[in-house]
Amino acid sequence: MPTMPDTPLNPAIADLRKSYEKAELGEQDSDADPLQQFDRWLNEALAAQVPEPNAMTLATVGGDLRPSTRIVLIKGYDARGIVFFTNYDSRKGQELAGNPYAALQFHWVELERVVRIEGRIERTSAEESDAYFASRPLDSRIGAWASPQSQVISSRAVLVANAAKTSARYLLNPPRPPHWGGFRLVPDGWEFWQGRKSRLHDRLHYRQQGGAWQRERLAP
Repeated sequence: MPTMPDTPLNPAIADLRKSYEKAELGEQDSDADPLQQFDRWLNEALAAQVPEPNAMTLATVGGDLRPSTRIVLIKGYDARGIVFFTNYDSRKGQELAGNPYAALQFHWVELERVVRIEGRIERTSAEESDAYFASRPLDSRIGAWASPQSQVISSRAVLVANAAKTSARYLLNPPRPPHWGGFRLVPDGWEFWQGRKSRLHDRLHYRQQGGAWQRERLAP
């Protein structure tokens, strides 16, 4: 069988280089509690006005063992975990129902920082979901009803028609759809990555051991 030629590299991509030199992350400078370290970095991202500091990649795995990722927005965090909201009938919702483990990643490019979080997923309470849904803009509440998320639709006109029907039915007070609500990721692992010169990046990993967090350095 003839061998296929190697795919040629695109120099415009292959030659891209960046030297990371903005900051460093040492054990003595990091918090022993990963949640406090995350709070510090998130607030620094907010203060630096990086674009969409609340955006995070969510990775899930389906029943076919194929991973998938998408961007969601963090809406809260505390000692219980990291909260986001979505359509429970969407692909991610169905995959989390079948395999309640997931990973999150924040990438604050301007600060040369990445935060990775892994753990178990649980639904937020109906009261939490109701409270957040009520705080959303009206268009977003209507959209939660109008979009059969992740399903095939014939055209955008389907969404427009669904939104019009929802508006006519509920006027200014659409309730939370039964298929829409919150998820909470309960972390059992954190990693904080700070870019450094010569690709010798700082990576601090936190794992639970005996009910406490163990901090350790990973090679880049």
